[in-house]
Amino acid sequence: MKKGLEKFYDLVEAFESLPTIGKKSALRLAYHIVMNDSYSGIKIAHSIENALRSIKKCIKCGSMSEHEICDVCLDDSKDKTKLCIVQSAKDIFIIEESKQFDGLYFVIEELEPECIDKMVYFIEDNRVKDLLFAITPSLSNDAFILFIENKLKDYNINFAKIAQGVPTGVSLENVDILSLAKAIQSKVDI
Repeated sequence: MKKGLEKFYDLVEAFESLPTIGKKSALRLAYHIVMNDSYSGIKIAHSIENALRSIKKCIKCGSMSEHEICDVCLDDSKDKTKLCIVQSAKDIFIIEESKQFDGLYFVIEELEPECIDKMVYFIEDNRVKDLLFAITPSLSNDAFILFIENKLKDYNINFAKIAQGVPTGVSLENVDILSLAKAIQSKVDI
């Protein structure tokens, strides 16, 4: 059946390459766009192209931004003495939606020396006093927390991590807002 429909099956494969999209969902999406709503397909393609061209990492915190510095870093209403460490820029959107954290963020995807140095400079520049780790609870992430605490041991910083309202091994993007809000409200000092 694929013969003569190579472009359609290329579209199915493109959808299938996305996280959480299986073969059946990819087939449904491709069929819908091609046969029922080509305008949405064009709009999606245009939005993807614009996003890929415009969105980059904030030079200060590593979040997503359309400018050199993200809106959170530029927000004067944020408490600059509070910092939340996340492992993915998308986690910032989830925490912001909970409205339970009023400080700044810093994204550490990997424990690379350059990223750690950048974080230390960010902490010094903002005179951070409280640091909240909002990362997925796991043994390896506990080691991640200990490593960062050790790097910052000479600074007068209060360390905390989100409470265990977030199930172990579940990414923040898969946690409901209420659970996340409760986890942030009942953070524990470490």
